[in-house]
Amino acid sequence: MGDLLVTFSDHLGACTHSRIRITGVVTQLFKREPMHLTKRNIDAFRYQGKGNRRDIRWDNRLPGFGVRLYPTGKKSFVLSYRCQGRKRLMVLGPYGVLTLDQAREKARQALLDSIDGKDPLESKQRAVEGETVADLCAAYIERHAKLHKKSWKDDERSIRKYILPQWSGMKARELKRSDVAWLHRNIGDKHPYAANRLLELLSKMFELARIWGVIEETAVNPARGIQRFKEKSRDRYVTHEELPRLMQAIDKDSNVYARYALWLYLLTGLRKSELLARKWSDIDWNREEIRIKETKNGRPHYLPLSSAALQVLKQIPRQQGSPYLFPGAIAGRHMINIDKAWRRIRKAANVEDVRLHDLRRTVGSWLAQGGNSLHLIGKVLNHKTTKTTEVYARFANDNVRSALESLGEQIVGVAGRSAPATVIPFTTSPRRRARGD
Repeated sequence: MGDLLVTFSDHLGACTHSRIRITGVVTQLFKREPMHLTKRNIDAFRYQGKGNRRDIRWDNRLPGFGVRLYPTGKKSFVLSYRCQGRKRLMVLGPYGVLTLDQAREKARQALLDSIDGKDPLESKQRAVEGETVADLCAAYIERHAKLHKKSWKDDERSIRKYILPQWSGMKARELKRSDVAWLHRNIGDKHPYAANRLLELLSKMFELARIWGVIEETAVNPARGIQRFKEKSRDRYVTHEELPRLMQAIDKDSNVYARYALWLYLLTGLRKSELLARKWSDIDWNREEIRIKETKNGRPHYLPLSSAALQVLKQIPRQQGSPYLFPGAIAGRHMINIDKAWRRIRKAANVEDVRLHDLRRTVGSWLAQGGNSLHLIGKVLNHKTTKTTEVYARFANDNVRSALESLGEQIVGVAGRSAPATVIPFTTSPRRRARGD
């Protein structure tokens, strides 16, 4: 820089005024004092930092506004400001792409935002980087599903199967309703129930995204306003005619633990995950009940055991070193599912349309047919709300029919008739006939 001063002095000769003016510019460069930034002096600026340290030339017209020089020769406009007690340095954009006037205007707007309590750097980072759909899915599982849902693994499977393959790298704020509607329709062509459950999952995720600041609070939830596929309540259960064939097929299966698990499904009505995870310590032999501390609806469930259920439990072979009723293939763990065994059994029993969960529905259906109240059925199946149990109401209506049939027999019996008396059909009123005459 000294050489620069000497060169200018040689050209200017004895012009003291010019020498003082040039010396002032050089002093500004050394001290990095604010100066009036112009395109000419920005073009003339050269990096003067040491060891890659910041080299910023500040503007004296707009506080905090400046241009940063890099060892590579690159130059960028920057803004230094404070927001909520934090000192921030934001890059406004590269010199050359942004003009000086454009950069000043961006800086003014950012300063106005900081005065209003908004952090322009944070907003910019969110806009540039943005939380992707994959980030939102991970946050949903860790911050919500694992903490509040017993069935969080179902959500995780849906995310892995349907959401991530489509939108993993997309920014969450860019996902549109049309994107969700397309995926919902695409899945729903073959799996309408799964498509509807996915819509509910996405809707919840984006409601939480607004709370967490992943998207703007005023942003539209892209999973809302999409028409769901029609659903029919499944009412398949094992009938009295099918049960003997089914039990015979169960008893002949090669998987001993699957055999006993299926017996207990029908004798207790427990959910698959609840039954397979049971330990021997969960059985209270004195009170003749099974205890489930954590259930799908979040309430502990203490289920009385019938004599038949106790007999089955006593026949289950205990595996040494395993605390579980149904030990799994991996040491120290319980069985996860018995789907393979169930497919063999239902094929042998010629009930291939019966799903494993239908065994639980069979318990509720048979209880309803036995004249038990919906309230009692709900307690057996550990339903959280009576609405879930209402699916069995039609079986209760069958009992009403039987009761009315019995009542009818009693009435005609007491009346001394085997059938109602013949009733003459009533056609036209006498008064109307008279008027017609």
